[in-house]
Amino acid sequence: MATPQSNLPLSGHRILVCRPEPEASRLTESLVAAGAAARALPLLERVALEETPQQRTLVQNLDQFHHVIAVSPYAARRLLEVIDTWWPQPPVGIRWYGVGAGTARALETGGLSPSWPAHGVDSEALLAMPALNQVDGERVLLVRGEEGRELLQDTLRQRGADVSTLELYRRQCPARAEQQLPSVLSSFDPEAVVLLSGETLNNFIALGQNSDHTLYQRLLVVPVARVANQARELGFRHTCIPRNLTDQGIITAVAEYFAVTAGAIPPGYADKPSK
Repeated sequence: MATPQSNLPLSGHRILVCRPEPEASRLTESLVAAGAAARALPLLERVALEETPQQRTLVQNLDQFHHVIAVSPYAARRLLEVIDTWWPQPPVGIRWYGVGAGTARALETGGLSPSWPAHGVDSEALLAMPALNQVDGERVLLVRGEEGRELLQDTLRQRGADVSTLELYRRQCPARAEQQLPSVLSSFDPEAVVLLSGETLNNFIALGQNSDHTLYQRLLVVPVARVANQARELGFRHTCIPRNLTDQGIITAVAEYFAVTAGAIPPGYADKPSK
């Protein structure tokens, strides 16, 4: 027997999902299944870069690296694509890493056995892993998009590693979002907005500032404390950080937040870092 709509965890709540595709549509479907009125409006898209001679050399010399780190699920998928182009099978003897469990799962689809932080889904958590604290004289390859955070690269170099970067995509704001976001904010009037990167948050503010919507009163679902702090510094009053960034993890965090604000469960569940 189907669960009555009124008994679903997000029944009656309006949620706007601003993740890139295909993650945006997938999460939106999951939110709807949990009872929410959900809309997908990506404020970030990823565009694969054409191969350069420098990229080709890095991939062809992949077996010379001790550690290979993918910073996101998309970076992991792009890495597997270029490995498949130049290697009959992935080279052995490399320690593979994902910044979070989702990135690690993407690497596993290519037959790799990655490591990832037990707690946290950011560069800081990855850098706390013991295997990356003893890298003096070792070669590390960072697989990422253009203009990514420099924390991993800088910290590993300070620890004595020889770090190279393999940039396989660029991130940009979709052209259509500039016209769509003000309209969606006005007509849909979301109670919560899912913004899973600092760059997405910046795009949300830049494109939404000319709307009549009271942006700063809405709940922002963000990935880590760093982005939550960024949001608060910009004037947002309500943030929540899922314990993990799976669709179910996001649904649980938002449902708990609304339950807390409604007084249905004690405070202490929402608006706290991943554990």
